[in-house]
Formats: sequence, structure tokens, C-alpha cells
Amino acid sequence: MGSVMTRGRSKDTVTFLPEPAPRQRHFPLISVDDHVVEPAGMFDGRLPARLQDRAPHVVEDAEGNQEWLYEHLREAHTGLNAVVGRPIEECGMEPTRFDAMRRGAWDPAARVHDMDINGVYASLNFPSALPGFAGQRFQLGVDRELALATVRAWNDWMLEEWAQAYPERFIPCQLPWLVDPVEAAEEVRRNAGRGFKAVTFPEGPEKLGLPSLHSDHWEPLMAACEETGTVVCLHVGSSSTIPDTSPEAPPDTIGVLFFGYAMFWAVDWLYSMIPVRHPGLTICLSEGGAGWVAGLIDRLDHILRYHQLYGTWTGIELTPAEVLRRNFRFCAIDDPSAFLQVDRIGAGNLMVESDYPHLDSTWPDTQPLLHSHLSHLPADVVAKITWGNASEVFRHPVPLAVQQDPNAF
Repeated sequence: MGSVMTRGRSKDTVTFLPEPAPRQRHFPLISVDDHVVEPAGMFDGRLPARLQDRAPHVVEDAEGNQEWLYEHLREAHTGLNAVVGRPIEECGMEPTRFDAMRRGAWDPAARVHDMDINGVYASLNFPSALPGFAGQRFQLGVDRELALATVRAWNDWMLEEWAQAYPERFIPCQLPWLVDPVEAAEEVRRNAGRGFKAVTFPEGPEKLGLPSLHSDHWEPLMAACEETGTVVCLHVGSSSTIPDTSPEAPPDTIGVLFFGYAMFWAVDWLYSMIPVRHPGLTICLSEGGAGWVAGLIDRLDHILRYHQLYGTWTGIELTPAEVLRRNFRFCAIDDPSAFLQVDRIGAGNLMVESDYPHLDSTWPDTQPLLHSHLSHLPADVVAKITWGNASEVFRHPVPLAVQQDPNAF
């Protein structure tokens, strides 16, 4: 998640905390929301020769900050909260240099090392500041040929340099092509054939000036995702907007309300009828928390008392709450209340995440935190939440040896 600048912190101060000891592993763990920080040079040689000199690249300014340059984009916040392993008083929108973040933010071998410390067997990774959480910054306002080449280059790097470096440890997630839904569908099919299991998509495309979910514009793409089993991941903030209150409200309110957009967009997607038309589609609310889900189900059921007034949900066999439980999955970082309402939400609908390397991350203590939150639940339910649901949804097997002994990896 994005953060605000911390008062009293010098941006020139870079302190790394002592290397943490590996945490006790209570269960296998799949984190369905982490992030990569795009490394300098990741686009080298990945675009057609006629476009290569226009590819995103890193430069240094006069103050020694490293910045991404791409057409109209100048991205100063290289790391966007790649702050794990640093004291909280130094955390903000930095780092602005790669050497001011843990190497695991951008290097797959170092990431696996940090996953081992945290007891995370496998991880699904979203992009960071450069492309935006759904790749929108590569595409909107950029000429079509360059935009498509850059999206493909990012996806090639994610697959070839990240996921395939440790295929048992990483779940490949692609950027979508947002410019044309028919071409986007073909990209999803092509990428599914290469091993991608998910696509990160804008939670509210109309916020980006794209057609609404409530049109039929995105039907070819949603059909391709259903057909290939590609999970549609809606990461909070992927519409380049954030929940806000009064203009005078302190920045804390953004952090507190971060889950709010997940709840709002879940309802928008539900009533767009996309999951009704595509019953086999899985929609994952990434970094949106899960403590609110039971309350939403209550409200959906309450509205059934007078849904005829609206005339929206007619001729549909399942209720809105039943479709929500069937098609949607919810992801918890630090949501103890969610695990007190498992029966209402559904044990098969909950997954967990560590959000490495962002400010919200529970690294390196994801294992002990979840062990505390889940200690009241039966072992089979704990297994579903910590790894089983993610393994099924993203078709990422966990070896039997690891299932039986989380220290086996």
C-alpha cells in the first residue's frame, strides 16, 4: 500500500535492521499478495529494436536519486514502500535507490531467502510503482505499439527471470492489455499457455477513463479468463485512486480505510453481473482485507427483503451472497476478526498474504501472526486458509512433504 511521509524523518537516512532469524513454521504458507520492485535493466533487450531506446530505464538525478523514465512518466519513488527490514521512523514513499531497500525487493534469489525467513512457501507478486498495480501507467497516454511491447516485456521478465527462476516458489501473475479487450483476451490465452495463473486488473477501470464494468466491453477478456482458469486479481489502488474523506483529514485516514475500496469494488463487480455471466471466473480481492466480508454478506441478505424494488437481481438462481461466495476470494494481512467469522465468510474463500516489501507487510513475522489469529480453528480449516485455497485457486501444487512438514522446503 502507498504510505505518507513520516514526520521528523530524514530522507537521507538509510538504516537496515539486524538480519532476522528464521521464524518457526507452523504450517505451509502461500502469500497471494506480494510485490516486485522492477529492477534497473529489466527491459534491456526485451523490446523490438526500433522501440528499445524508448523502453523504461533508470537514471540518476543530481542528488543521487534513481528514477524511472518512460515517455511522459518520471517515477522518482523507485521502491514505493520497499521498506521491510528498516525502522519505521525511516519509512515513507522512498526508497529512491535500489541500495536503500532489501535486495529481496527486486532479486528473486534474495526474495526466496526472505521467504524462507518468513516461512512462506510460495508467493504471487504484483508490480510496483513503475507500471501501476494493473499496468495502466505503461499504456494510457502512450502510443499503442510501444505500450503493447512494454506490457509484453514486463510479462516476459516476470515469467522468465522471476517465476521460472524458482517455479515452485512463485505464482506467475501478468499485466493485462487494457487498450483492446479482444487483443487482451488473446494475450491471456497466450500467457496461460506459457504458465501464467493470474492477471492483475483495475478494480474500477472507469476511474482510468476506460469503459465501465457495467458495459459489455470487457466480455471477451472475462471469457478468456474463465476459459483458461486465469484468476482476476483486483489489487487495492489498481484504479489509481484511493479512498478519502474530508480534504482536511490527516493522511492516517487513507491507511485506515485502505480496505474500503475492496469492499466497494466487490459490490460493483458483483452487480456488474460479470460473475453471473461467468460462473467459473474467480475474482480475488488482493490486499483488501477480509474483516468486512461477513458484514457485507449480512447486508446482501438483508437487501433480498426488498430486492424487487430495484429489479436488478432477477431471473438469477443464486442470491448475491451466494454468487459472492462462489466467485470471490478474500485476502487477509492482519485481520483477526475475519478468522472469527469463518463460518459466515466460508473457509474456502479466505487466503493470506504478507505484502512484502511494503509498509503494510507482516514480514518477517507472518507465521507467528497467523498462528495466533488461527489458533482457535480446526487444523483442516487452518490448512485451507494458509495454503490449500491458494493452491487450488492458482493451481499451484504444494508437495506432500511440505504439506506434512512445513520445514521441508
